[in-house]
Amino acid sequence: MTNERKNWLIAIGLVIGIFATLLISLNLGVINISPLEVLQTFLGNGEDQNEMVLFHFRLPRMVIAILIGAAMAVSGAILQSVTQNDLADPGIIGINAGAGFSVILYLFFFQGNAFEGTQLSVFLMPIASLVGSTIAAVLIYAISWKNGISPMRLVLVGIGINSAFSALIIIFQLKMDPKDFTRATVWLSGNISGTDWVYVLTLLPWVLLLIPLAMSKASTLNALHFGDDVAAGLGAAVERERRILLLVAVALAGASVSVGGGIAFVGLVVPHLARKLVGVMHGAVIPISALMGALLLLVADTVGRNILSPSEIPVGLVVSAVGGVYFVYLLMKS
Repeated sequence: MTNERKNWLIAIGLVIGIFATLLISLNLGVINISPLEVLQTFLGNGEDQNEMVLFHFRLPRMVIAILIGAAMAVSGAILQSVTQNDLADPGIIGINAGAGFSVILYLFFFQGNAFEGTQLSVFLMPIASLVGSTIAAVLIYAISWKNGISPMRLVLVGIGINSAFSALIIIFQLKMDPKDFTRATVWLSGNISGTDWVYVLTLLPWVLLLIPLAMSKASTLNALHFGDDVAAGLGAAVERERRILLLVAVALAGASVSVGGGIAFVGLVVPHLARKLVGVMHGAVIPISALMGALLLLVADTVGRNILSPSEIPVGLVVSAVGGVYFVYLLMKS
């Protein structure tokens, strides 16, 4: 079997897995809806209650999980290649924390009630998030630079930046109304409950624009993955391409944080699994990572929504339970 055919089979399998999880997740919840009732509702013959539950609560949340999972996974794949560091992940090295801090600042200063703003504020949050994630990335890169970027130095600096932004977030949370403080804490842990189609429309343009852009840079990522000298020898403008790719990774992570909060470890775990399946060539790694990230977060959200029903576990905590163990394994292996 050729590699190309194998990659297509893996991609088709992941797409089938996403649709299967969607169907299962649509049925499960505080209100159980049978597969037949789901089908009737989609055909326009369902009960009003089922229509409201499916179209206004469950389906937009599932689409958000797919978009965030794909965006975070691709962001992690880019970061790991650009920094030549297998431990790079936007949630670990401080990019998510920078984005979260910027969003908290925006909500704190520009909205009378932090979580009851207008629809316009929802569309502005990704911009605020991008500013924070970019500042975090610049700080990490600048502090880590010492005759080049050491992979372990970058991770350690990133963890420090992550801690600093997390402390700043807590300072501003303490100045919030107690109700908003609780909601902010849940959101920052990685929570997509309460999202609707407005949030889907907020995130969708970023994903549709930036993931294809990342795929178009696959050959550059391949060169950077093997080192700056190899990339320069192949004719790549190393620093310019690195800055462009870092901006793409930061924007994907920042937009995701603005909608779903601090969901970590997707960008760490998924690219590793994708490379084990399809090799290191990014023409395959990027799309497989996107599909695998979408499936992972969709499964995690389904588990978090139902395992302690009627209570919910934020999806970020479910992913962290697995991703944290994998991170320790990679540190020990390094």
